[in-house]
Amino acid sequence: MIEEGRALFLQIAESVEDAIIDGSLAEEAQAPSTNELAGFYRINPATAAKGIAMLTDKGVLYKRRGIGMFVAPGARELLLSERRSAFADRFVEPLLVEARKLGLGPEDLTLLIHDRASARPD
Repeated sequence: MIEEGRALFLQIAESVEDAIIDGSLAEEAQAPSTNELAGFYRINPATAAKGIAMLTDKGVLYKRRGIGMFVAPGARELLLSERRSAFADRFVEPLLVEARKLGLGPEDLTLLIHDRASARPD
């Protein structure tokens, strides 16, 4: 799971985000502790804490004093919105730039995407 060349705390944060997005970590559910994350990934607890702090700063997690960290209400929708925007920036914008160069309009792109999606088995 741990990727070389990418900050560990970012990978920890993304792992928790993925669990929230796929529903395995529901809103108001208790998030893994920094010690649990550190033990699971065999990393320094301070590194895990940095990833959790990042999610707290974004409003994805909140702390219940003496109990632990919990998934904030609306966290899933917040993360989905953030990821959709990043997806559009990373993939859709370059697609549109290239489509304009090729003289392809929205209908052409829709047809291309539909054809490609239909041709690929799930």
